[in-house]
Amino acid sequence: MSQDKQQRQRHIDKAGMLSIVRQCELLEVPRSSFYYKPLGESELNLELMRLIDEEYLLHPWLGVPRMTTWLRKDKGYKINPKRIERLYRLMGLSATGPKPNTSKKGKGALHRVYKYLLKGLKIVRPNQAWAMDITYIPVQGGYLYLCAIIDLYSRYVVGWSLSNAMSADWCKQTLQGAIARHGCPEILNTDQGSQFTAYEFCDWVTHPERGIKLSMDGKGRAIDNIFIERLWRSVKYEHVYLFPASDGLECYRGLQVYFEYYNTQRRHQSLDDQVPLTVYGQALKQVA
Repeated sequence: MSQDKQQRQRHIDKAGMLSIVRQCELLEVPRSSFYYKPLGESELNLELMRLIDEEYLLHPWLGVPRMTTWLRKDKGYKINPKRIERLYRLMGLSATGPKPNTSKKGKGALHRVYKYLLKGLKIVRPNQAWAMDITYIPVQGGYLYLCAIIDLYSRYVVGWSLSNAMSADWCKQTLQGAIARHGCPEILNTDQGSQFTAYEFCDWVTHPERGIKLSMDGKGRAIDNIFIERLWRSVKYEHVYLFPASDGLECYRGLQVYFEYYNTQRRHQSLDDQVPLTVYGQALKQVA
């Protein structure tokens, strides 16, 4: 976001004749940034969340007991597993690896789980398969959630957004924006988080007019969605941890710059040292 847009954000009038929604649209200011307030966690919890996030990116197989041990023995924190278990839930984390009965739903559950469709599938064209996920982003005095969608053929980030709360509606809106810009994918792969298994999200994605097949990872198995897990590692180690944001607007602005760099300048060895936008654009022309 440019400095000019920052100045425009300050001109939003809560008591004005136009609604906040309309003012944000006209000024091209994300509402998540305008409404953002640091979430109410203690300084200790925020510090622990930051440490957990960094260690989990390196060792995603660490569950609550081993993460607690690591924080006690290696970092010197006098904490109990209940605190770490709560922070894991808050951050949407779980140790990788199969767990008992992870594919079973309780009776009367309000969520749906779909089969994993990417196993053995050869990705040969853009928009054949997208991956979508949510991760935790620390900011000074609080935290935000980042949702991103990546095209698996080109590694091109087709859509992303920030929010101070996770919801199925937010995920749906992020996907709607990506589809409006790039069209529908054939397959959308997510994890089994409650935002993605909610009827509201699943029904919209699988509606016949869109023709999208919904695929879901095995619960707690980050390897099933490895490409977007690598994206999170790149985003955090190349930007978030190097340039910590003081508030939601600064976080949004920084991520906007990073994703522009990631899509248009960052070369990938897996793409023969090409950038995602080039691979995505050229492949679309060939398909057309």
